[in-house]
Amino acid sequence: MSQEQIELMEEAVALSRRTMETNTGGPFGAVVVKDGVVVGKGWNRVTSDNDPTAHAEVSAIRDACRNLDTYTLDGCEIYTSCEPCPMCLAAIMWARLDRIFYANTREDAAAIGFDDDMIYREIPLHPADRTVPAEQLDSPSARAVFGEWADKPDKIPY
Repeated sequence: MSQEQIELMEEAVALSRRTMETNTGGPFGAVVVKDGVVVGKGWNRVTSDNDPTAHAEVSAIRDACRNLDTYTLDGCEIYTSCEPCPMCLAAIMWARLDRIFYANTREDAAAIGFDDDMIYREIPLHPADRTVPAEQLDSPSARAVFGEWADKPDKIPY
């Protein structure tokens, strides 16, 4: 680990500490970095924003995308104070970040009451067998919209 990586991780950890100390969310922080420069910062805002998706990584991705005026973060890395939950991992992958660096593990998070591992265990289950069951409803109009998208000449692929 380089000195630069240590400093970037410490910035993510400092964000997590501030959130914890001000009771604005859980103890999680993240920074998005491009070419050694922090381009996005995020911390857990779940309870302060009444938003269950306002995790540190998602907040940092949103901030970086605003700051860089883009919807894709290829060429960027994320430093986060904890191993990303499944939602954040998916957001990181959708944003096309190049690499993830994390400090605490999901087991560490579970030990203090954040049991994301339960979600990891649900993912491989058939949708109908999950804790929140899902059922596909046939919709010809939904298929038609997908067909229109496939044929749309001016779409912006992502």
